[in-house]
Amino acid sequence: MDVRIGIAQSGQIIEIELPADSDRDTVRADIDKALGADGSVLWLTDTKGNDTAIASERIAFVELKEADADQRIGFGA
Repeated sequence: MDVRIGIAQSGQIIEIELPADSDRDTVRADIDKALGADGSVLWLTDTKGNDTAIASERIAFVELKEADADQRIGFGA
């Protein structure tokens, strides 16, 4: 699953690829919990095991989408 998080007042977007076994409902619940509490932090762990923390008050938007197994790289047709 891929997560895109827009950072408020900066125009920056953080993109994180979560492990294939990530549960969409659990990720959504974690996001909802972080957005619902003042001063909270959203922690996400990517496919390489790197942890990313985003302060909830800086989150402008969040997009969740299933990882594209057919993503193409290069110039092939």
